[in-house]
This record gives sequence, C-alpha cells and structure tokens, in this order.
Amino acid sequence: MAEQNILTTPSPNADTTIVPPGSPHTHTEQLSGGHGSAFPPFESHTFLAQLIWLALAFGLLYYLMSKVALPRIEAILNDRANRLSADLGEAQRMKTEADAAGAAYETSLREAQAKAQSIAQDTRNTLSAEADAKRKTLEAELNQRIAASEATIRARTTEAMGNVRAIAGETASAIVERLTGQAPDQLSLNRALDATPAVH
Repeated sequence: MAEQNILTTPSPNADTTIVPPGSPHTHTEQLSGGHGSAFPPFESHTFLAQLIWLALAFGLLYYLMSKVALPRIEAILNDRANRLSADLGEAQRMKTEADAAGAAYETSLREAQAKAQSIAQDTRNTLSAEADAKRKTLEAELNQRIAASEATIRARTTEAMGNVRAIAGETASAIVERLTGQAPDQLSLNRALDATPAVH
C-alpha cells in the first residue's frame, strides 16, 4: 500500500473536488461542513489575549472618559447649575422689587385717595362757608332794603295822610260855605276833622 501524503490527501470528512494536473484552475478547495474550527472569540487559546485587549481598551476608555469627557460634562453641568442659580436669584430679586413697588404703589394710591378726599372736603367746606357768607350778606342787604322801603312807605303814608287832612279840610270848608253861604272858622273845622275817625 502506498504511503499517503498529508498535504495532498484529503481527510475522509472533507468535501473536495479534484482537478486534473495541468488545468488552469488547479486548486484544492476545502468547504466547511459545519464540523470545522469554533467561533474565534470563543476559542480557548485566544482567551488570554482577548482579556488583555479588553482590559487595555476598557482602561483607555476609562482614562479618556475620566480625563476628557467627564470633566467637560461636569463643567457644563456646573455652569448650567450656576446660571440657573443666578437666574433664580435674579428672578427672586426682581420679584422682591416688584412686590416692594406694588406695596409702594398701593400706599401712594391710598395716600392720594385720602388727600383727594381731604381736598374735596376742604373745598366743600370752603364753598359752603362762602355760600353762607354770601347768603348772610344778601339777607342783610335785603333786610336793609326792606327796612328802607318800609320807612319810605311810612313817610309817604304820613305825607299822604297829611295831604288827605288838608284836602278834607278844604273840601269840608267849601261844602259848608256852599251850603250856608258862610265859611266856617278854622278852629271849628280842625275840631271836626279831629273827631272824624281816620280812614285806613
């Protein structure tokens, strides 16, 4: 029996295609039928190298994250927190100022209302006093005019009554003289006029 060459003799489990010598496509192709080598990451002779590379990659990633990415993120977060704190402080300050301004406005409004009411009351009192003074002045003037009118009326009445007496004396003297043909004496005429009741 001839000795088989390991390099040229296929194994019994291999699926091979033999090409005659001299063919332009001479090659030996071994197809995996599902019984070949295992998945490379699961091969036991590469575990140590894979663990070493994993440790190196993790260490490098941890170093980069701790020295580069995380400080930047922390700085961004701190800056944002500081801005938020400053904005909240400013908002609180503005709210305090607005509350103080509102309280001052309410106080000023109440003072203005009280002052307006006081001015209105003073104006009403002043106008009422002026009206009373004018009314009293007008009443005094009216009373003076009434008194003067009454005095004038009394004087005119006295004068008229004096004229009536003289007219009545003259008329009586003329009637007596006409009836008797003789004028009465003045003394008798005055006694007769005095005895006659005054006509009002």
